[in-house]
Amino acid sequence: MDKLLTGFDAPPATYLYIDKQMRDHGLFQAICRVNRLDGDDKEYGYIIDYKDLFKSLEGAVKDYTSGALDGYDKEDVAGLLEDRLTKARERLEEAREAVKALCEAVEVPKDTAAYLRYFCATDSGNAEQLKENEPRRLTLYTLTASLLRAYANLANELEEAGYTVPEIAILKAEVDHFDKARNEVKLASGDYIDLKMFEPAMRHLIDTYIHAEESEKISAFDDLSLVELIVQRGADAVDELPKGIRENKEAVAETIENNVRKLIIDEQPINPKYYERMSELLDALIEQRKKEALEYQEYLAKIVELTRKAKNPSTGYVYPTAMDTAARRALYDNLGQDEALALRVDYAINENRQDDWRTNNFKVKKVRLAIKSVLSDEELTDKTLDLAIKQHEY
Repeated sequence: MDKLLTGFDAPPATYLYIDKQMRDHGLFQAICRVNRLDGDDKEYGYIIDYKDLFKSLEGAVKDYTSGALDGYDKEDVAGLLEDRLTKARERLEEAREAVKALCEAVEVPKDTAAYLRYFCATDSGNAEQLKENEPRRLTLYTLTASLLRAYANLANELEEAGYTVPEIAILKAEVDHFDKARNEVKLASGDYIDLKMFEPAMRHLIDTYIHAEESEKISAFDDLSLVELIVQRGADAVDELPKGIRENKEAVAETIENNVRKLIIDEQPINPKYYERMSELLDALIEQRKKEALEYQEYLAKIVELTRKAKNPSTGYVYPTAMDTAARRALYDNLGQDEALALRVDYAINENRQDDWRTNNFKVKKVRLAIKSVLSDEELTDKTLDLAIKQHEY
């Protein structure tokens, strides 16, 4: 064990259990093993002293140059030890204030709809606003995760850390509130699958220490996005939304619209013309909803249909029989819906592409020349080459 104390460096090490007599340099080295920083989540390590080397924690923190570390001057070991509960409470309060400050600008009554407007988009489905607010959302996710970790570290010892019973109740409500807000924003913005949930073990801690009732999943399937749920279940997917969203029709609409818009933005490079049409259809549907030109159930049916078309282009348009692959359909849509031309370009690409051609300039030039031999036009050739590079089939 002594070999792991001098010269041993393992930044992830967080807990040190002392069960033998140690002092001076050896003890100093041991403490330093868990004081290495390891990313943003680790600010300090923990010492579990079974031998009472510091006599009493209070005395050790105030003057730990007595007893086991009496061979050092005070300035040599200043800041080496601090009271765990005091430090944990400081960290919890800092995390609490940080997330509250971020959410201060959310409109009263700070309900689900207000959070979605502030962190997603004021105008539902607005791609520019969704993109512009992305840094704000990422900050919310990070700060909320920090709050959950800080709370979990102290959850069983809140009273020992100095919180009163009423203060503990308020704290639990706040942590629960921000956890739910984060989850709803993630789902409404379409970030949920991309960013996933922070630490599965943390979910267990939150469910254990905050929720009295059984925990509620964000979606029916851990690895399915809302879009995929809608494709599979249709309007019934709404029943799987968090309670704060599904009980507000406006929030339901905005959540679905934001997710469909994100899908369109993500998929547009694969088939620009097709997803331009999908974007126009979404804009028109949002406009109809805002003018209250559609009943809610009729709106749900239309947005489900649009979602399925956006997710599966082969079902969104009646293509000629020969357009039987995604790549051919993309060429057809972006070459003036000329079936014969699309087939000739598809053949030219397949005949001239080589293994790993996208990463080799000479191989790319070969494919470009093949496309140009069919199209002649330089600008159209470059656009079609760009399109071909983005097709999984090529």
